[in-house]
Amino acid sequence: MLSFFEETSVLLCWRLTQLKLDMSNELTNSPIQTMRKLLKEDPRYKYEAYQFVREALQFGQQLRQELPESIGVENDLDDDGFPAETVVRSAHVTGQELCESCRLYAIEQFGLLAQLVLGKWGVCSTSDFGEIVYNLIRIEQMRKSDSDRRQDFDNVYSFESAFEPDFRLNDNSSFSC
Repeated sequence: MLSFFEETSVLLCWRLTQLKLDMSNELTNSPIQTMRKLLKEDPRYKYEAYQFVREALQFGQQLRQELPESIGVENDLDDDGFPAETVVRSAHVTGQELCESCRLYAIEQFGLLAQLVLGKWGVCSTSDFGEIVYNLIRIEQMRKSDSDRRQDFDNVYSFESAFEPDFRLNDNSSFSC
């Protein structure tokens, strides 16, 4: 028969083991661990590319909120016969809209280096944005609607033209400090 102290010690050790197992399970199922697993399973894209797409989604949603109220508004008549404005703007972003948000956000963040930076992360086309989004959907870090398709991201624009600078350097200009 075990003494009180031995029994308490055994129970304490058992409980600590259970806590350690619980913590281990939490760590293996954490978003960070899930992302690490994804990066090992699909090494085409760097972690920064996934973070960029998440940020570009937020950027695009914020831009949509800043649009004038007249966009996305239906004019119906209310019960008294007066025009009633009902905002129908959806929070959902289509694949094409997300690609455009990615383009604008890349230009805002990286300027003339946008295409180079995205390329270093493994992103060379709008199809890559789709692959990233659907990887994030698969690990439940993004959601999709029933109408969304992976192909919505294909050939939305060419990186060469989307990130091409719209300026020319004037060789005849003088520069002085």
